[in-house]
Amino acid sequence: MKAVRINAPGQVEICEIERPVRKQGEALLKILYGGICGSDLGSYRGTFVYFDYPRIPGHEISAEIVEIDENEKGLKPGMVVTCNPYFNCGGCYSCERGIVNACMDNETMGCQRDGAFCEYITMPIERIYDGKGLSPKVLAAIEPFCISYHGVQRAGITPGDKVLVIGAGTIGVLAATAAKALGGEVYISDVQPKKLDYAMEQFGFAGKILNSSPEEFIQGVGEATGFFEKDGSKTPYGFDVCIEAVGLPGTFQNSVDAAAFGGKVVLIGVGKQNLDFNFTLLQKKELNVFGSRNALEKDFTELIDLVKAGKADLEKAITNIYPFGQAGKAFAEFSSNGADMLKVMIDFTAIS
Repeated sequence: MKAVRINAPGQVEICEIERPVRKQGEALLKILYGGICGSDLGSYRGTFVYFDYPRIPGHEISAEIVEIDENEKGLKPGMVVTCNPYFNCGGCYSCERGIVNACMDNETMGCQRDGAFCEYITMPIERIYDGKGLSPKVLAAIEPFCISYHGVQRAGITPGDKVLVIGAGTIGVLAATAAKALGGEVYISDVQPKKLDYAMEQFGFAGKILNSSPEEFIQGVGEATGFFEKDGSKTPYGFDVCIEAVGLPGTFQNSVDAAAFGGKVVLIGVGKQNLDFNFTLLQKKELNVFGSRNALEKDFTELIDLVKAGKADLEKAITNIYPFGQAGKAFAEFSSNGADMLKVMIDFTAIS
């Protein structure tokens, strides 16, 4: 069968590998669509640390069940599904406490183990979720939505909370979408005007803040939340919740600066650099800071229901689809033109 393989930074090929044979407790799946995520892009660029070459990338997928045994979940051949790609060890302290998304020895498909960008994969039945009639394209976007949704859930957003999401890429836009679905008054910030405009036009958030400089950013925070004025100086009240979806030192600092006293900061973006940071600000503001990693089974099942109910339109997040034979072009163009793209997908349905 055919597969996409990254052999070295910038080198993508379509190769032939053996079709997998399922074991007891597994299903054989035919891949339909696959999304290129930030880790896949980092692997292509050579900047993702949890990656060894050569490797088959990909973990944002939809698939059709080809073979499966009778099971308690009611999954049958022909059903269109999506999957949880985070393989936890089951034996570490985190797994023993049920925090399997934070497994100390986690292996994510396409990162620490080969991924799903091939014609067929096998998958443990417990990791497969019924798509409930959602389109294969939308189902392939459920996993990144889960990453965002899990972070939003960590913040405990309630209706009326003022929420700022920093980063208007796929994860940021989906985090903002999840926060809006939970009743938050959601603003989004980025350094790219095009991405902000697209997010506002397609998803209808409460407002945007262009992060062109620290001064302009703080001014935007104040305009959105109001100012506390004393002795001629003005300090923004800040947001109840700030969600960082970039992973840079500057955007972490933005999150802390933009959070209200007594507010919450959620870190979804994967850190790429160290930060020299005056942590006294966390104490002064009495901030609650949450890390967020991967997602849980309940995130997948809840989001499938939420999208099915029409509370989030994931089609709007999918901006570019490439046929399987142009996988190399998809990676190259996403790497060089990412400012003009949101969710990029590969179509596996017409492999010849």
